[in-house]
Amino acid sequence: MHMTDRGLLALARHEGVVPGPYRDSTGTWTFGIGHTAAAGPPDPAEMPRGMPDDLDAGIQEAFRVFRTDLARYEAAVLRAVTVPLEAHEFDALVSFRYNTGGISRAALTRHLNAGNRVAATDAFLNWRKPASIIPRREAERDLFRHGRYPGGTIPVWSVDRAGRVDFSRPIRRLTENEALKLLRPAKPAIPATPNLSTGWLARLIALFSTLIRRS
Repeated sequence: MHMTDRGLLALARHEGVVPGPYRDSTGTWTFGIGHTAAAGPPDPAEMPRGMPDDLDAGIQEAFRVFRTDLARYEAAVLRAVTVPLEAHEFDALVSFRYNTGGISRAALTRHLNAGNRVAATDAFLNWRKPASIIPRREAERDLFRHGRYPGGTIPVWSVDRAGRVDFSRPIRRLTENEALKLLRPAKPAIPATPNLSTGWLARLIALFSTLIRRS
């Protein structure tokens, strides 16, 4: 099971995009769309500080790492949850896991596996610190309960060489279509093979036969 495109957009919107290494609210070095070393390489602490020279390339790298990280978080939810899920429920749980890391020990998971979706829904707000995270928990709860996806653009924030993010004003806002192109990059086109029709093959065989008789 994988996140839907709307779920991916919602998660990217919650996290925002920082195309350089920064320190999150706990002081952990982070990059891109909430990526830390705990999710695997690259290690943000070892990345060049500050904004990239090529902003577009930095944003593309942030989404590349995000796509790689998602597989781990999706797998963690599938391991923890033992009951069937609707697509919007899965999207909400992956967003919760991505932000908290607590899907395996959360009360909401225990309630869900016990068949009590009402209690599971209410338990999203058990994870409400710091206070600034409450709107996200509420959005995840509403997505889980009602399939209500948030909308809007995805902000790109700047960061200085000390790892401080300037949240006063985004330097760019990605539309949903722009973000989807980065989330679902087009695969290289496969060269078309010649269409060898029956008539063409017959003429080719006749030509070879003529050449052989003349030799």
